[in-house]
Amino acid sequence: MRSVLITGCSSGIGLCLANGLKQAGYRVLATARKFEDVELLRQSGLEAYQLDLSSSQSIQQAMSVINTKVDSLYGLIHNGAYGQVGALEDISREVLEAQFQANVFGWHELTNCVLPTMKSNNTGRIIYLSSVLGFVAMPFRGPYNASKFAIEGLVDTLRLELSNTNIQLSLIQPGPIESKFRENAYLAFMENIDQENSDYQPNYASMIQRLKSDKTADFTLPPEAVLKCALHALEAPTAKIHYWVTFPTKLFALLKRVLPSRIMDKILSKAGGGGKR
Repeated sequence: MRSVLITGCSSGIGLCLANGLKQAGYRVLATARKFEDVELLRQSGLEAYQLDLSSSQSIQQAMSVINTKVDSLYGLIHNGAYGQVGALEDISREVLEAQFQANVFGWHELTNCVLPTMKSNNTGRIIYLSSVLGFVAMPFRGPYNASKFAIEGLVDTLRLELSNTNIQLSLIQPGPIESKFRENAYLAFMENIDQENSDYQPNYASMIQRLKSDKTADFTLPPEAVLKCALHALEAPTAKIHYWVTFPTKLFALLKRVLPSRIMDKILSKAGGGGKR
């Protein structure tokens, strides 16, 4: 039975991946940041471990336990992340560092934990949940944009460095997916952004309304759409390098190729709620 480690399994895409891969016959090692979420995962029948991607100590502790349970991992799925929203003028260095600790540095460290065994076995699949915002930028999503752009650069580089092995790397790039992403983004915004003293108050008013809305964004798909791509990336003899999920991702990938940058800026600014000052 092939073993797959998945991060960020408390809800949404991660939880769907954990349950879906278990049903597909994989040994799933599900992880979550909070202990109470780990307990809920275990109660649901999943093998679960606590792992906080923003903490090197937590990563090392989790891997030391997992390595005693599993001889080798076939797959690693990087999913755990959050989205810090807000105008870049209002983002402190500390807030940007926190975004990168969870969304980039933790992923990099965890990859380096599993690579030696994968290289020794000369096999393995590493899947990164990126985003449409990993190749196009939108206003007021700067920290998240930057973290996903960084991940895509790391993956492209690592793929070249591992080209003489049978380890395959894939980027799944979703647009809107049913999850708690907006809820968590709202909490991060309220905690870290000084709205009252910002030049972007009009933008924030509409952004908060969108983040708190129960209305599903256009073209939103269920997390099973990501699961389908993950299964292909794990099982296909040659996994795809990029998996585009949802219509907005496919559309923006096409537009980025054919449109001048300034026209793309206008489209992305409107789509992202810019220009209201």
